[in-house]
Parts: sequence; C-alpha cells; structure tokens
Amino acid sequence: MTTTIWRNANVATFCGGTPYGWLPGATIVTRGAEVIWLGADRDLPATLTEESANEHHVGGACVTPGLIDCHTHLVYAGNRAREFELRLQGATYEEIARAGGGIRSTVAATREASDDQLLSLAVARAKALMREGVTAVEIKSGYGLSEVDEARCLRMARRVGEALPLTVRTTFLGAHAIPPEFDQRADDYVAAVCDWMPRLHAEGLIDAVDAFCERIGFTVAQTRQVFERARSLGLPAKLHAEQLSDQHGAALAAEFAALSCDHLEYVGSDGIAAMASAGTVAVLLPGAYYFLREIQLPPVAALREAGVPIALATDHNPGSSPTLSPLLMMNMACTLFRMTPEEAWRGFTVNAARALGLPPTYGMLGAGSRADFAVWDAEHPRDLVYRFGHHPLQQLIQGGQRVAID
Repeated sequence: MTTTIWRNANVATFCGGTPYGWLPGATIVTRGAEVIWLGADRDLPATLTEESANEHHVGGACVTPGLIDCHTHLVYAGNRAREFELRLQGATYEEIARAGGGIRSTVAATREASDDQLLSLAVARAKALMREGVTAVEIKSGYGLSEVDEARCLRMARRVGEALPLTVRTTFLGAHAIPPEFDQRADDYVAAVCDWMPRLHAEGLIDAVDAFCERIGFTVAQTRQVFERARSLGLPAKLHAEQLSDQHGAALAAEFAALSCDHLEYVGSDGIAAMASAGTVAVLLPGAYYFLREIQLPPVAALREAGVPIALATDHNPGSSPTLSPLLMMNMACTLFRMTPEEAWRGFTVNAARALGLPPTYGMLGAGSRADFAVWDAEHPRDLVYRFGHHPLQQLIQGGQRVAID
C-alpha cells in the first residue's frame, strides 16, 4: 500500500478536547485508505518521510474530514418544479395531489424510468454532493413503492457506490407512502412491505430500514410492524419522525435502538429522553424546514441539554428539499436553528457517521481513522459555514486517493 504525506495543513480533526479538534500547521500521513499519523509538521517521524512514495503540500489550506450526508433520496426520476410554482400561485397540497401530483407523481416517473436513467440521474446528484466535500452518503429508496421498483431503486443506489469513489449506505424506505394500487388499504400495504423485506435483504440491498411515521404517513402500530420485521432480519432502524406532529415515533424508534430519528420539529420531552437513553442520533433537516416554510423549530436546546447527538443532512428529494449543498445546510442550521458552526460541522461528520452506523473511524481525522478528507479554500471551518453560494473545495480525498469529479 502506498504511503502519502500531506503537509502544511490546518486540520479540523473533530477529536480531542479542543474546539473543532483544531490542529494548525499539521501533517497527515496516509497508507492506503487509513490515516497512520497526524500531528505537527515538526514532529513528523523521519521514518515516515523515508517510506513515503508521494508528498503533497496543501499550502496552509483548511482540511476537514470528508462530509457525510446521512439522509438523502437520490434515486428518483422527474421533478416537482411545477408543483412548487402552483403552490406559490395558491394551489393547496390536496388540490395538487388530486390532480396526480405530490409523491405519486415522483413514483410514477420513477417506475417509468429505465435503470440506466435512474442511475445516471443519481450519479449526477452524488457528484454534486462530492463537489461540496461529501465522501459518504446514505441513499434511501421510497419512490418505487412496489417490490420490483423498490428493488430497482436499491440496486441503483448500490451501483452509485460502484460507479464513484464514494461510500454508500442504502436504506429501505418502502413505508414512505401508500401507492395508488393500495388506496385505502394501508395495513395491506404495510404487510406487503414486510413481505418484501426478507427478499430484498437476501439480495444484499438493505443496510437499514426506515419509515415515515406521521398523520399523512404511517401510524405507530404500522411502523412497529415494519421495525419488528427489520429486527428479525438483524437490520437497524431509522425513522422519519415528528416532522408535522408529535406521533411519539421517536420513542418507538428508541425502543428499537434506532440509529437515528430524522426531522423532529415536534418531538416532545419523552421522545428526547428515550432517544438519549437509546443513543439514537437526531438528524435535523433544515432544507425541508426552509422549503416547506415550517414555523415549528426543532428543539435544539433540549436535544443538546439531553446529550442527544445532532446530525445534519441535505434530505435531497424532489418534493421538500431539492438541494445538493451540504454547506448551505450548515449555514441554515446555524441561522434558522441557532446551532453553532462547530455543531453544524459535527453534524455532517462524526454525528452523521454515527447516524449511519459507520465505524468510528469515519467522520474524524486521527491515527487509525479512515483517510477521507477535504481540502478547502478557507482559513477555518467556521468560514465555510459563514459564507454560502461559493465553491471552496480544492481537493477531495477518499480512501487515501485524490478524487477527480468531472
């Protein structure tokens, strides 16, 4: 394996006891996909210099762990721009849905698209995330809503990870909405989702299982059925919870030791306490909050006080968060949710890794960590949260290799 030295870096390690784990004037040494040494330039052992086959000077740039986008829906066809326009012209969500819009329009477009079309669209979206420093991503299904089409979406998600130097985790979100063929038969549809799950898992397509527990989604009892089947297969749970109302989904997810609960604008104190006890990560999604013009803020202070780890994600999807900018999401988390810049960074690194169940070597930089990092045109990570609408990424390193993104 090749040993490479990256000199003259100002590194946010996100480990240790200092803010950001900040280490100016540092050198990173990688061997293969692992960081084997990180410290002050002056302390670099001569043996590593002699061993190195490559040496790069980053010119005093800011270096952070690669970003981890822990909640996305990258595999789908079509878009909902016309619905966005109609809502601004006064149409209601119900009117749009009755006219064939909403999630069902995305399901129809996704079912009609070929595998090659779905893959091409998803790869293009993943590349956009990589241009903002993303080295690992979760991709959910949920726009197929039949066994055949959910399997196709999950296969395309796997193929994104094969086509790009990107770590991909797949999440089965069959319980996203009720498809037209199951109208007024939600319980039957949940039974179908549970029936599909073992076959999809046997094909190696599922890393975790998610559901949308909400008044317009699935009940706690229906979600419990999905999670019980997931647990029987040894699959971890995640949950879209308390976005529009407090359905006590967070407590249910914590009961199943869920990796994360996502959205959480309406989570109550009982749900927060349950998440803290279970070690479940809170994934906040400022893009959806902004795009839907929500007014109920997620209880960041209460989550913080309870010691619940807070992650952030783009929630890229065609209906409520059509963004591919993690840096903008960090800025929104600070301006809208009053998180600190360091909390925002930890939300896209160490806590995002935990929300995906990735090894603890992801989302931080230090000896033994995964060699995924980003080199930025910035003096400090806070600068990258403060500004938005710019393109500061200079280099992206995934698994110890520099990535070229066309």
